[in-house]
Amino acid sequence: MRLQPQPSSVAGARRQVTNLLEEAGRTDLAEPAVLLVSELVTNALLHAGTDIDLAAELDADGLLVEVGDGSPHLPSRRRYAATAGTGRGLMMLESMVDDWGVTLHRNGKTVWFRLSGADGRSHEPAEPHTAGATVPGPRRSSIPVELKNMPLLLHAAWQEHAEALLREYLLASMDSDESDPIQMHAEAIDAIAVLEEHVPPAPVEMASDELMTDPTEPHVSAPRIEIPVPRDSVTHFETLDKAIEAALDLSREGLVLASPTQPEVQVFRRWMCREVLRQAAGGQPEPWSVPAEEPDEPAVPSEWDPASVTQAEASVIAANEASQIIAVSRAAAELLGYQDPAELVGSRIVAIIPERYRQAHLAGFTMYLLVGRNPLLHRAVRVPALRRDGTEVDVELLVRDESAGEGRTVLLAEINATGE
Repeated sequence: MRLQPQPSSVAGARRQVTNLLEEAGRTDLAEPAVLLVSELVTNALLHAGTDIDLAAELDADGLLVEVGDGSPHLPSRRRYAATAGTGRGLMMLESMVDDWGVTLHRNGKTVWFRLSGADGRSHEPAEPHTAGATVPGPRRSSIPVELKNMPLLLHAAWQEHAEALLREYLLASMDSDESDPIQMHAEAIDAIAVLEEHVPPAPVEMASDELMTDPTEPHVSAPRIEIPVPRDSVTHFETLDKAIEAALDLSREGLVLASPTQPEVQVFRRWMCREVLRQAAGGQPEPWSVPAEEPDEPAVPSEWDPASVTQAEASVIAANEASQIIAVSRAAAELLGYQDPAELVGSRIVAIIPERYRQAHLAGFTMYLLVGRNPLLHRAVRVPALRRDGTEVDVELLVRDESAGEGRTVLLAEINATGE
């Protein structure tokens, strides 16, 4: 059965499998089969944007379902936070089926699974059928792209946030007549998948409530990564760049759930996409670096009073949800080597973080905004802080969040020199 790349195809796939099971008297398989078929067809729809081939048959061993699409990318297991809105489909598949696998072929791939419904079957997660997953696919003509000084932690956090933004942007765009939102989404996801297949995982894990171990440079960056970008995927990086920009516009207006990203994360995404496009056009690689920006006028939530910080005797710094400093007590300014607290107001928090820790901060703050990752909240930790003259001072840091009304939050950080 061939399905078109449109939302109604998911319901059509469910009906096809339900009818097969009802006619064969195997309604005991209907609930898990319908759930899994919905997941696989939806993934094919969103990740490939091509026609979808569905085949289902019953035999003595149970139900075999095959879902084929035009994407060469293998399904990828996500290690996203439990509060993430995406990334659990493959884990669900593994936990429910007796067997499953992937077969690459000339025009894409086929994902298949088998359900037996046999009494006493093991509920251990099923590993993918290795023979099917290793069948070689078509060789795609590619262009070598170098990403220099690649920030691995930042890439991991950006990818999770980007996939959440894209999914919500797709839902918000389904009624738009300006373009094909499913095709746009599939092209953007293809660009993300090309990167994922070649960018190594970050060497430290961003668990939801645990501090990262040794999250410093150069351990969290790769000096050079070569990515063979398929020629037919090059333009998809332009699609990715534009789609994320459009999704962020909706996020700033409160029209999608995913939060806006920090300016440095936006610059990182533009750098990745434009490195691919520029090098595909014959340009030379330019390494990633965190841009130096002049302080902006701080965005202070209207229902929050900065006086609680500016008039405090303790060393306190307040930041908004964009990781921008919005208020500083005089004691905190003096500790960091500033004569006037106003010198820090409007700066990014990275201005007082030593450079070797900045990537970890950007990645961690991105995940705080996206899924509530908060290992630093309400927990005293010792960290180095960067002073105005470039020297460092060891401080005990205690961060808490405070409601600022209308769903907004202010982060308050108390810093005290450790005396060491």
